[in-house]
Amino acid sequence: MDLSTFLATLQSSSVAVAIRNSLYIFPLIESAHVCGLAMVFGSIAIIDLRLLGLASTRRPFRRLASDILKWTWAAFLLTAITGALMFITNAAVYYHNWFFRAKMAALVLAGINMIVFELTTARTIHQWDKAPSAPPAGKAAAVLSLVLWIGIIFLGRWIGFTTTRATAPEEKVPEINFDNIFQDSPVTPSPPPAK
Repeated sequence: MDLSTFLATLQSSSVAVAIRNSLYIFPLIESAHVCGLAMVFGSIAIIDLRLLGLASTRRPFRRLASDILKWTWAAFLLTAITGALMFITNAAVYYHNWFFRAKMAALVLAGINMIVFELTTARTIHQWDKAPSAPPAGKAAAVLSLVLWIGIIFLGRWIGFTTTRATAPEEKVPEINFDNIFQDSPVTPSPPPAK
Protein backbone atom coordinates (compact mmCIF):
# COMPACT_ATOMS: atom_id res chain seq x y z
CA MET A 1 0.00 0.00 0.00
CA ASP A 2 1.52 3.32 -1.03
CA LEU A 3 1.33 6.49 1.07
CA SER A 4 -1.46 8.19 -0.86
CA THR A 5 -3.61 5.06 -0.60
CA PHE A 6 -2.91 4.85 3.13
CA LEU A 7 -3.86 8.52 3.65
CA ALA A 8 -7.02 8.05 1.58
CA THR A 9 -7.91 4.96 3.65
CA LEU A 10 -7.47 6.93 6.88
CA GLN A 11 -9.53 9.79 5.55
CA SER A 12 -12.39 7.54 4.39
CA SER A 13 -12.54 5.46 7.59
CA SER A 14 -15.86 5.43 9.42
CA VAL A 15 -14.36 7.34 12.37
CA ALA A 16 -12.98 10.08 10.10
CA VAL A 17 -16.26 10.39 8.19
CA ALA A 18 -18.28 10.58 11.42
CA ILE A 19 -16.02 13.32 12.82
CA ARG A 20 -15.96 15.24 9.54
CA ASN A 21 -19.72 15.11 9.02
CA SER A 22 -20.66 16.05 12.57
CA LEU A 23 -21.41 19.62 13.46
CA TYR A 24 -20.10 19.18 17.02
CA ILE A 25 -17.52 16.37 17.20
CA PHE A 26 -14.62 18.09 15.38
CA PRO A 27 -14.89 21.34 17.40
CA LEU A 28 -15.05 19.32 20.65
CA ILE A 29 -11.97 17.31 19.67
CA GLU A 30 -10.13 20.47 18.66
CA SER A 31 -11.06 22.14 21.97
CA ALA A 32 -9.76 19.13 23.92
CA HIS A 33 -6.57 19.27 21.81
CA VAL A 34 -6.04 22.94 22.66
CA CYS A 35 -6.71 22.33 26.38
CA GLY A 36 -4.27 19.40 26.39
CA LEU A 37 -1.64 21.44 24.60
CA ALA A 38 -2.07 24.28 27.11
CA MET A 39 -1.50 21.80 29.96
CA VAL A 40 1.54 20.29 28.21
CA PHE A 41 3.12 23.67 27.59
CA GLY A 42 2.19 25.07 31.01
CA SER A 43 3.65 22.14 32.91
CA ILE A 44 6.79 22.04 30.75
CA ALA A 45 7.20 25.79 31.22
CA ILE A 46 7.17 25.31 35.01
CA ILE A 47 9.99 22.74 34.70
CA ASP A 48 11.97 24.88 32.26
CA LEU A 49 11.62 28.05 34.35
CA ARG A 50 12.87 26.09 37.37
CA LEU A 51 15.88 24.91 35.37
CA LEU A 52 16.59 28.52 34.41
CA GLY A 53 16.31 29.69 38.03
CA LEU A 54 13.34 31.97 37.26
CA ALA A 55 10.61 30.18 39.24
CA SER A 56 10.18 27.72 42.13
CA THR A 57 13.83 28.14 43.08
CA ARG A 58 13.23 27.05 46.69
CA ARG A 59 11.86 23.65 45.66
CA PRO A 60 14.26 20.83 44.81
CA PHE A 61 14.12 20.12 41.09
CA ARG A 62 13.54 16.38 41.53
CA ARG A 63 10.48 16.94 43.73
CA LEU A 64 9.04 19.59 41.41
CA ALA A 65 9.54 17.36 38.37
CA SER A 66 7.96 14.41 40.18
CA ASP A 67 4.85 16.48 40.99
CA ILE A 68 4.49 18.05 37.54
CA LEU A 69 5.57 15.50 34.94
CA LYS A 70 2.72 13.06 35.58
CA TRP A 71 0.33 15.84 34.48
CA THR A 72 2.53 16.61 31.49
CA TRP A 73 2.36 13.03 30.26
CA ALA A 74 -1.40 12.75 30.82
CA ALA A 75 -1.95 15.99 28.89
CA PHE A 76 0.42 14.86 26.15
CA LEU A 77 -1.56 11.62 25.75
CA LEU A 78 -4.80 13.61 25.43
CA THR A 79 -3.16 15.92 22.88
CA ALA A 80 -1.74 13.03 20.85
CA ILE A 81 -5.08 11.21 20.69
CA THR A 82 -7.08 14.30 19.74
CA GLY A 83 -4.40 15.35 17.25
CA ALA A 84 -4.55 11.94 15.56
CA LEU A 85 -8.35 12.14 15.37
CA MET A 86 -8.17 15.56 13.73
CA PHE A 87 -5.45 14.33 11.34
CA ILE A 88 -7.49 11.42 9.98
CA THR A 89 -10.37 13.70 8.99
CA ASN A 90 -8.19 15.38 6.37
CA ALA A 91 -5.08 13.18 6.25
CA ALA A 92 -3.97 13.84 2.68
CA VAL A 93 -4.20 17.60 3.05
CA TYR A 94 -2.55 17.71 6.49
CA TYR A 95 0.29 15.42 5.44
CA HIS A 96 1.25 17.70 2.55
CA ASN A 97 0.90 20.92 4.59
CA TRP A 98 4.29 22.53 5.33
CA PHE A 99 3.20 23.81 8.76
CA PHE A 100 2.00 20.33 9.79
CA ARG A 101 5.34 18.81 8.81
CA ALA A 102 7.23 21.57 10.63
CA LYS A 103 5.11 20.97 13.75
CA MET A 104 5.86 17.23 13.66
CA ALA A 105 9.57 17.98 13.21
CA ALA A 106 9.47 20.38 16.19
CA LEU A 107 7.76 17.68 18.30
CA VAL A 108 10.52 15.22 17.39
CA LEU A 109 13.18 17.81 18.27
CA ALA A 110 11.45 18.49 21.61
CA GLY A 111 11.54 14.76 22.32
CA ILE A 112 15.23 14.53 21.39
CA ASN A 113 15.97 17.55 23.59
CA MET A 114 14.26 15.83 26.52
CA ILE A 115 16.17 12.57 25.93
CA VAL A 116 19.51 14.40 25.74
CA PHE A 117 18.67 16.22 28.99
CA GLU A 118 17.80 12.92 30.70
CA LEU A 119 21.01 11.26 29.48
CA THR A 120 23.29 14.15 30.47
CA THR A 121 22.25 16.84 32.96
CA ALA A 122 19.60 14.79 34.76
CA ARG A 123 22.19 12.12 35.61
CA THR A 124 24.02 14.64 37.79
CA ILE A 125 20.86 15.88 39.51
CA HIS A 126 22.21 14.95 42.95
CA GLN A 127 24.79 17.74 42.50
CA TRP A 128 22.38 20.56 41.63
CA ASP A 129 18.94 19.37 42.81
CA LYS A 130 18.63 22.06 45.51
CA ALA A 131 20.54 24.77 43.64
CA PRO A 132 18.46 27.72 42.42
CA SER A 133 19.15 26.79 38.80
CA ALA A 134 20.53 23.97 36.69
CA PRO A 135 24.03 23.84 35.24
CA PRO A 136 24.57 25.52 31.81
CA ALA A 137 23.61 22.39 29.86
CA GLY A 138 20.31 22.20 31.77
CA LYS A 139 19.63 25.88 31.11
CA ALA A 140 20.32 25.38 27.41
CA ALA A 141 17.89 22.44 27.33
CA ALA A 142 15.26 24.59 29.07
CA VAL A 143 15.63 27.47 26.59
CA LEU A 144 15.50 25.10 23.63
CA SER A 145 12.44 23.40 25.13
CA LEU A 146 10.58 26.69 25.55
CA VAL A 147 11.46 27.80 22.00
CA LEU A 148 10.35 24.48 20.50
CA TRP A 149 7.05 24.34 22.39
CA ILE A 150 6.19 27.94 21.54
CA GLY A 151 6.99 27.08 17.93
CA ILE A 152 4.75 24.00 18.13
CA ILE A 153 1.86 26.18 19.31
CA PHE A 154 2.35 28.73 16.50
CA LEU A 155 2.73 26.03 13.84
CA GLY A 156 -0.40 24.28 15.10
CA ARG A 157 -2.43 27.45 14.68
CA TRP A 158 -1.04 27.99 11.17
CA ILE A 159 -2.12 24.47 10.20
CA GLY A 160 -5.71 25.46 10.89
CA PHE A 161 -5.45 28.55 8.72
CA THR A 162 -3.67 26.93 5.78
CA THR A 163 -5.74 23.80 5.20
CA THR A 164 -9.20 23.22 3.90
CA ARG A 165 -11.55 20.47 4.82
CA ALA A 166 -11.38 17.37 2.71
CA THR A 167 -14.01 16.99 0.09
CA ALA A 168 -15.61 13.69 0.86
CA PRO A 169 -17.50 12.03 -1.95
CA GLU A 170 -21.00 13.40 -1.75
CA GLU A 171 -24.15 11.56 -2.61
CA LYS A 172 -25.85 13.01 -5.64
CA VAL A 173 -29.11 14.57 -4.59
CA PRO A 174 -31.68 14.80 -7.35
CA GLU A 175 -32.35 18.36 -8.36
CA ILE A 176 -35.79 19.74 -7.72
CA ASN A 177 -37.37 21.57 -10.58
CA PHE A 178 -40.09 23.74 -9.14
CA ASP A 179 -41.85 23.89 -12.52
CA ASN A 180 -42.40 20.14 -12.37
CA ILE A 181 -43.47 19.80 -8.74
CA PHE A 182 -47.12 19.45 -9.63
CA GLN A 183 -46.55 17.71 -12.93
CA ASP A 184 -48.09 14.42 -11.80
CA SER A 185 -51.28 16.06 -10.58
CA PRO A 186 -53.60 17.42 -13.22
CA VAL A 187 -53.72 21.18 -13.29
CA THR A 188 -56.94 22.73 -14.50
CA PRO A 189 -56.42 26.09 -16.06
CA SER A 190 -58.53 28.81 -14.58
CA PRO A 191 -61.17 30.25 -16.92
CA PRO A 192 -60.43 33.56 -18.55
CA PRO A 193 -61.90 36.55 -16.81
CA ALA A 194 -65.37 37.63 -18.01
CA LYS A 195 -65.56 40.75 -20.12
